[in-house]
Amino acid sequence: MNTQLRPRRAARAAALALVAAVALAGCTATDPLAELYREGTGQGYISGDGAYTLFAPEERAAPIEFEGEIETGETVSSDDYRGDVLVVNFWYAGCPPCRLEAPDLEALAQQFADEGVTFLGVNIRDQAATALSFAEEFGVTYPSVIDTNDGRVQLAFAGQVAPNAVPTTLVLDREGRVAARIAGLVSEPSVLRSMIADTLAEEP
Repeated sequence: MNTQLRPRRAARAAALALVAAVALAGCTATDPLAELYREGTGQGYISGDGAYTLFAPEERAAPIEFEGEIETGETVSSDDYRGDVLVVNFWYAGCPPCRLEAPDLEALAQQFADEGVTFLGVNIRDQAATALSFAEEFGVTYPSVIDTNDGRVQLAFAGQVAPNAVPTTLVLDREGRVAARIAGLVSEPSVLRSMIADTLAEEP
């Protein structure tokens, strides 16, 4: 893991922590798009069904190699996360289930923050200002790659991610290989928690 990224992440986390408590406490309860999703109104949106897949170590494909620019303008790459378990969430601000699951993802990011687990969003549709506004509204402290213009990160994960299923959440092992996938809403955070814990427990 590139230790140079840690101070910048810590600074961003501290800034967003001021709004996190309020955001996690109640913003999804009154969020109109999330409520529409709960009621089954898709509004032209395509999601996966929340099905998940686990890949045994011997069944995993090659490590994912990617590079992109996060919403603060810094560049991150797969090399920065080698040695950590990495959770990658593909999302965008107008996606109802993305809004619904955001507090759960943040809670898991906080739970595993000191255990060698890192979270990274990949925003497939918005510009940086929108992504930052979303992070403030929903109390999200981990960064997101802005992949709107060239889709480089999405291309790097081609074959691992269904491009028409958003959100999609992947758990990468310490080598950067996809160990688990949830296509659609993380409706049961305990499932993702178990995926992370099991991947973390694997021998380095």
